[in-house]
Amino acid sequence: MANGGDAGLSHVIAVEAAVTLDGLFRERVKRTPDLVAYRHFNEQHGNWRDYTWAQIDRQIARWQAALESDGLKPGDRVAVMLRNCPEWVTFDQAALGLGLVVVPLYTQDRPENVAYIINDAGCKVLLFEGLEQWQALNEVHGQLQGLDRILSVKPLGDGVGEPRLRSIGEWLPDEGGETRHVPRAAHQLATIVYTSGTTGRPKGVMLSHHNILTNAAASLDVLTAVHDDIFLSFLPLSHTFERTCGYYLTVMTGSTTAYARSIPQLAEDLRMIRPTLLISVPRIYERVYAAIRAKLEEGPPVRKKLFELAVAVGYARFEHEQGRGAWHASFLLWPLLNPLVAKKILARLGGRVRAAISGGAALSPDIARVFIGLGLTVLQGYGMTELSPVACANRPRDNLPASVGHAVPGVEVRIGDGNALLVKGPNVMLGYWNNPEATRQMVQPDGWLNTGDTARVDEHGHVFITGRLKEIIVLSNGEKVPPVDIEAAISRDPLFEQVMLIGEGKSYLSVMTVLNADHWKKLCAERGLNAGAPDATRSKQVEEILVARIAAQMKEFPGYAQVRRVTPTLEPWTIENGLLTPTMKLKRAKVMEKFNAEIDRMYAGH
Repeated sequence: MANGGDAGLSHVIAVEAAVTLDGLFRERVKRTPDLVAYRHFNEQHGNWRDYTWAQIDRQIARWQAALESDGLKPGDRVAVMLRNCPEWVTFDQAALGLGLVVVPLYTQDRPENVAYIINDAGCKVLLFEGLEQWQALNEVHGQLQGLDRILSVKPLGDGVGEPRLRSIGEWLPDEGGETRHVPRAAHQLATIVYTSGTTGRPKGVMLSHHNILTNAAASLDVLTAVHDDIFLSFLPLSHTFERTCGYYLTVMTGSTTAYARSIPQLAEDLRMIRPTLLISVPRIYERVYAAIRAKLEEGPPVRKKLFELAVAVGYARFEHEQGRGAWHASFLLWPLLNPLVAKKILARLGGRVRAAISGGAALSPDIARVFIGLGLTVLQGYGMTELSPVACANRPRDNLPASVGHAVPGVEVRIGDGNALLVKGPNVMLGYWNNPEATRQMVQPDGWLNTGDTARVDEHGHVFITGRLKEIIVLSNGEKVPPVDIEAAISRDPLFEQVMLIGEGKSYLSVMTVLNADHWKKLCAERGLNAGAPDATRSKQVEEILVARIAAQMKEFPGYAQVRRVTPTLEPWTIENGLLTPTMKLKRAKVMEKFNAEIDRMYAGH
């Protein structure tokens, strides 16, 4: 982001010097052994602890000695299912140094999905956190016969009755000697990352050391980081965006990573850690924005007016700095508005965030406008697991929030048939594990990968994502509707917590939605409705109110793209009930299956 200067950049480890991901870590330990690598909250002692690169390296050696004593050989697959913590790194680096292939798993994934991935990849080791996960895995215990070793970070106590299971406290030796680094080529397989898949079984994306290293290096064109930068890590490390940009990139630059305790404690951790750089998916920015709006609604009208003025003036200043807008006399108000409004709100993020990266899904331009207007550099990017994962990103000096920016260095993009976005570069995956047919469908013989997203590129090279090829809704009159854009527009109203647009092959559009409980109660109070009545959300009056509120958010869309029916629910769509993927993407087919009767009702007689 903001340039750290030549002194900072001279400490960046080049891809050629690293060769492999464990080679990168070894080089970092050599260069800055005594700098703080990680900060983690110790639950037992109730305090934050710092770990230097050299201390982590000594732990890696202990893990390697234990893995070797279990007879693991180069090429064997090992799985990790932990929240972000130093043990995630020590396990990952120990395995990579021995030539093992790491398979990350989501801690919130459903047990049957975890069992499928472990079996599909042929994993020999599984590392998880503690009793809660073990109890969940017991549901699929019979499907985990291929594992040779099962490891728990926390002791599980007596009576577990599983001979393969050990706590790491009893499994790790006291000392490990020197860390080992099995010689490997840069293009050898490093990890298999299973894409969560909004439909069907997850596919194992094979990424090489070179795939990830070159992508981390290319991301430094967007995210200039130096030794004294602090990243707050809260996206799961099983998400390739966090793993590449919030883990390997920080090893490359020597920055410190602090691990957030949990999403509910994130607000407190932001104020305590005071990070300088943030990497996140849009959901986090949406949550912060919703909290700001809720507070403004409760306060006096003048506070809301002041906030709106600060955002408007701040965003106009941003457009002027980007060379897209003229200077305006209102800019003279900024020295007053900044301390009065902007700084107070950004203090919620710790007050030191130099830049915030958003990826994984589309960030609403309205939300981007608010944070940018308040003075936070928000840079939206685009990528996917199959691209290691970053393909495009905005830069601080060339930031067009409605776009996903330019391709990162070394990566090419072009528009193919049907406006499909094609990507080529050293970040393109090796292929799908045990699935050559799926690989052939995704990657052309000349190396171009079809992302499955539609896009356009403007005359300046900015890439704009216009929709998913598979998610475009085609109405019965032939009109094509991009659901993501409309869903984002409807979600601007805080009443609508989650939204899914429906209408494939139909004569009009409908919406399934999860209502925000607090805003629903407020609406009922205003309209004299009984919020607790069993069928309160299903009345004709409520549907008319909701359709009107949806219409208010959709004024910029053409006439054929208007919503005529809506079915609300108060039960959230979650990973646990199978309606979201572990990366928080909507499983559209599953939602349609669950609410099949409600959808039929919305189209009865049409």
